[in-house]
Amino acid sequence: MEKALNRQRVLLHHLRPNSSLSSATQTHESSALSASICAAGNSAAYHRTAAFGDDIVIVAAYRTAICKAKRGGFKDTLADDLLAPVLKAVIERTNLNPSEVGDIVVGTVLAPGSLRAIECRMAAFYAGFPDTVPIRTVNRQCSSGLQAVADVAAFIKAGYYDIGIAAGVECMTVDSIGSVRTLNPKAEAFAQARDCLLPMGVTSENVARRYGVTRQEQDQAAVESHRRAAAATASGKFKDEIVPVSTKVVDPKTGEERRVTISVDDGIRPNANMTDLAKLKPAFKSDGTTTAGNASQVSDGAGAVLLMKRSVAIQKGLPIIGVFRSFAAVGVDPAVMGIGPAAAIPVAVKSAGLELGDIDLFEINEAFASQYVYCQKKLELDSEKVNVNGGAIALGHPLGATGARCVATLLNEMKRRGKDCRFGVISMCIGSGMGAAAVLERGDTVDELCNARTCS
Repeated sequence: MEKALNRQRVLLHHLRPNSSLSSATQTHESSALSASICAAGNSAAYHRTAAFGDDIVIVAAYRTAICKAKRGGFKDTLADDLLAPVLKAVIERTNLNPSEVGDIVVGTVLAPGSLRAIECRMAAFYAGFPDTVPIRTVNRQCSSGLQAVADVAAFIKAGYYDIGIAAGVECMTVDSIGSVRTLNPKAEAFAQARDCLLPMGVTSENVARRYGVTRQEQDQAAVESHRRAAAATASGKFKDEIVPVSTKVVDPKTGEERRVTISVDDGIRPNANMTDLAKLKPAFKSDGTTTAGNASQVSDGAGAVLLMKRSVAIQKGLPIIGVFRSFAAVGVDPAVMGIGPAAAIPVAVKSAGLELGDIDLFEINEAFASQYVYCQKKLELDSEKVNVNGGAIALGHPLGATGARCVATLLNEMKRRGKDCRFGVISMCIGSGMGAAAVLERGDTVDELCNARTCS
């Protein structure tokens, strides 16, 4: 009970423009605190209504299958043709008039900014959006898709528009991480500036060495990622979140073109095992522990998330599948950029008025097994709550799309688990030394709580 009251006080404190309140106001708050505690348990004390009012909700989240770059199902699919199907799906499956969308924000990383922005605009037209709907891109590297979601939520909350789409796309078949064209000599005098240029695999080795993550731990994490992803695929868990994409695949030897429909992630290896992974040589350092088997796959994919004000969703009769509760981006040492989630998650959770123990599920991007293992250990997370359907080691990591993919995967799993699963976290590390995290609430929990008590 005391824990619930403390959480209420934190939430109410965030609402105060001035921490000095009158005794009458304090009495009113005390009454509100007491009234909010009921038989539904401590989680019912999460003061949603008064604290958030007309909050920001998610009514749809879809993704394409994720395919291996250069070898997989999307190797001959252009970025605009990859993005268009998920943009179209969020509109068609909700029967929303596309002209009502205030903005489309697309996370994307590797392609030249102005070129990809044009391709995204083209994709919006393919998907059926009128020319009155604007679109822009955002690049916070590996968290770009999640940053797009946070940006749209913030713009809706600020009142710039009521409905927005956050998306992400990456074609790693075509675009790759390049080196800085002209290195500023000044970087030599700044160690952390130099570390921003480190290959991501080297930062993975730094994490493993600095924090004592063993090769065996990394390989075991990879095996588990593939096992869980394979089980999720076999049981049909991903069907509701994946939008089938009709495209072409060209035979590299004959040039023959085949029409195909891609609806299954093609990077999952159900038979991944410790013996086979142990045979792989280190990819970045001769004496290292990071291999092609315990790092995320280079992939092609896209995703899209439809957000709006709660009042608008209710007015339109749309199902609320999630509530956007908080977001945080933080900086860390560039030499060990993979520790980002361990720094960002506590900040996002605290911002939501919660504690780590309140979080039921985590989606932590598996950029490298070294950093994924470290973050779990650092935060003392229950492995049965983290990446329960596998992660980027098995599914792949199309950089700009990963955040949107995680939203779809997390909310669908929370929906399946029902009342026993209320809060979820999405997090990832970010190249050059950052981390990002967001807290989402399962959409129908408020309705359940209202049935258990009188809602204000």
